Amino acid sequence: MTSSVLHLWQGEWIDDAEAGRRLAGLSEQAGRVLARPLPTEVVLGACAALAGHLADPGSSLYGRLAGLLPDGEAASVLAELAAALTRQALERKLRRELGGPRPERLTRPDARETVYEAWAPVGLLVHIAPSNAAAVAPLSVVEGLLAGNLNVLKTSSADTALAGELLAALGSADPSGLVAERVVVLRFASSRRDWLRALCGQADAIAVWGGEDAVRAVGELAPPGCRVVEWGHRISFAYLTSPAAADDARLDALAEDVCRFEQQACSSPQVVYLDTEDTDELFAFAGRFAERLSKVSGARSAPRPGTAEQAEITTVQQLALLEQHLGLTRVFAAEDGTWRVLADTRPALDASPLHRSVWVKPLPRTEITATLRPMRRYLQTAAVGGGRADVAELSRALFAAGVTRVTPVGSMLDGYDGEAHDGVYALQRYSRRVDVRAPHADFHDVACLDDLVAPPVLPPAPTAPLLGKEDVQRALATLDARHAHLYFRSGGSTGAPALSVFTCDDYDNQMRAAADGLLTAGFDPARDRAANLFYCGGMYGSFISFFSILERLSATQIPMAAGPDHAVVAEALVAHRVDTVFGMPSYLWQLFHAEGDRLRAHGGIRKVFYGGEHFTPEQRRVLQQEFGVATIRSAAYGSTDLGPLGYQCTACEGSVHHVLTDLHTLEILDPQEDRPVAPGEPGRLVFTSRARSGQRLDRYQIGDLGRAVEGRCACGSHVPRLELLGRHGDVVRVGTYFVNYRSVLRAVRERLAYHGEVQLLVTSGPGRERLTVRLDEQYAGDAAAAREALTAGIPELASAEAEGLLALSVRTMPRERFERTTASGKLRTVIDRR
Repeated sequence: MTSSVLHLWQGEWIDDAEAGRRLAGLSEQAGRVLARPLPTEVVLGACAALAGHLADPGSSLYGRLAGLLPDGEAASVLAELAAALTRQALERKLRRELGGPRPERLTRPDARETVYEAWAPVGLLVHIAPSNAAAVAPLSVVEGLLAGNLNVLKTSSADTALAGELLAALGSADPSGLVAERVVVLRFASSRRDWLRALCGQADAIAVWGGEDAVRAVGELAPPGCRVVEWGHRISFAYLTSPAAADDARLDALAEDVCRFEQQACSSPQVVYLDTEDTDELFAFAGRFAERLSKVSGARSAPRPGTAEQAEITTVQQLALLEQHLGLTRVFAAEDGTWRVLADTRPALDASPLHRSVWVKPLPRTEITATLRPMRRYLQTAAVGGGRADVAELSRALFAAGVTRVTPVGSMLDGYDGEAHDGVYALQRYSRRVDVRAPHADFHDVACLDDLVAPPVLPPAPTAPLLGKEDVQRALATLDARHAHLYFRSGGSTGAPALSVFTCDDYDNQMRAAADGLLTAGFDPARDRAANLFYCGGMYGSFISFFSILERLSATQIPMAAGPDHAVVAEALVAHRVDTVFGMPSYLWQLFHAEGDRLRAHGGIRKVFYGGEHFTPEQRRVLQQEFGVATIRSAAYGSTDLGPLGYQCTACEGSVHHVLTDLHTLEILDPQEDRPVAPGEPGRLVFTSRARSGQRLDRYQIGDLGRAVEGRCACGSHVPRLELLGRHGDVVRVGTYFVNYRSVLRAVRERLAYHGEVQLLVTSGPGRERLTVRLDEQYAGDAAAAREALTAGIPELASAEAEGLLALSVRTMPRERFERTTASGKLRTVIDRR
């Protein structure tokens, strides 16, 4: 048997003959494809792009697909698909069903143990699609893709090419080609047993949509060990208390549920149960509901049932009319045959003949479980009409009977992102849970095993215009309140404080990624006792963020926060046996010096994790030699705007960090032009945050300079690295010359062995500008010698002075008098008061 129907095979349209040849080798093809991991990020990006086209009636894809749908259904079906394929909807689904947006990565569910777990694809997943729901087939394949499987969709030969066209467009939306190679769509009749046998015989799992006969037939073809996922026919109903049954508005809503999709959906109501034993009340309600159904049905044109369907409707209605004479039933039906209400005094659940046909039956709440439990394998949705206590009580009884969904009356066919289907999560049925146990000594600083295997597969950077801080702040005025859960304000160390807004899910994603980074940096939650000494309050995020990070690591933490009373802080560190501290270098430097004797005597601070600034090499030497600190490492590279951006591993030196590619895409652009720099060259760091639901930060110029570090890291990770080279604000123009703060820092460090803090103050003078270099009096010694070191080490300063353009002075002062930001406690490196 052959046909002219084309099939989609890994992005290519082929005919029957070619499909038949390829079908025989499908299992071997699965082995080759599945050897290449499919990151969920790739699937999410392709789905988001496709959703944009489906939501645009002017797009060519929309027009093409609309032509494959029945008249009047195109807008609703394509809108349903567009909503289901958005990044927000799919990420929520991933969180609900698989625990997070990157379930395929082998990470540590308990950070204190070197046990790694992930969700892995089940393998070759065959989908036997239904013919009565256009959106089901492609969405089932998308679920299979999110789980990483090679998906083969079997549709009926009578179906249109909608599923194939849609999935071909999905593959085209992925530039990596990974999505396309995991999708095959075959259109053929189930009577073509050779193809069906070949397809099912090679499957690792089969998702079958249909009745008992279809499920049984597929089960017979499945090989031993093959997982058969049944999405069989289900029956749904409404249950009304007496007050709810008297509410016309609620009955109108129920009638809408009856008329939508002609009861073809599994969640459509086929029966209405009343919480009563009174026959007169039952018949009276059936008459009133018939009036409401007549009104609602009259406003919606009813498609004509087929011959077989009409025969079943007529048979059921005539039998009910005959039983009226026995007092068992009462029939209310439209003269034109478009609807019917069949009241029956017997409570047993009966399937409706559909097409606006509804049973009305009595069922006291005390008998719900006993009456419905024999049909438990077929039950799905129950719409409950009643008060709050009724909903709570009846839901429990209905669940005990076998129902899996309880909804309000009028929304039986509605759902929500991440909702289970027939009482189970589809993504879990399409996946396997896998784990690796590794020795702690070798893996204590490995957060994810995948990073040791290959570089991450990342989507290309967007082509949007570059964003600055002002652009982001302006966009906040129109941000939807649904995407604004957490508000943080920057410390203002490089300008006016800026506001950043996150959803709770955004924040959770970022904190979990940062927690993995902290593991890689050498923090050991099973052994380390940490004190969180970041600044807190004023909407500043560092303390709160590191509290969350340590919490997610199940670490022991002392949430002290930075405080002005250094003695109290030091006393707590000693009393609670703290061996690891987190904080800003400026604050920690002050603490170690103010409480030097106590902390030296304690000798227990072994690790220092810092953020926001950097310790100089001389400061590191002091902490290590005088205070016995063994590890000094960045806790994270990040910003209030974007959240965590990078992390250090135990092999990273200085300001080198791995990029948090789970969250961001990084570009390094020329300092003057908007073009990428050559590999390894310095440039502006531009980040695109892929893990933000509301506040979009595409191609955001963070204000930092850096360069990519080529090659694989000594820690074994393939994750890209960058070296931070300071901020644009580190360079100040004074006396017509550009002076780099880092040049000043390097000059005093190398020529004076100075290891205190440095602050630059620029002011206007009567005849020339003035640059004052502030140094810590404990380490600076002679200001004149420091001035000489600066002019000798920085030619620009000497030239500006010689030309009469600049007055340079050095001032030594107590470190407490250095100017710092109020919120974060950061040292203000350059203060321009001109």
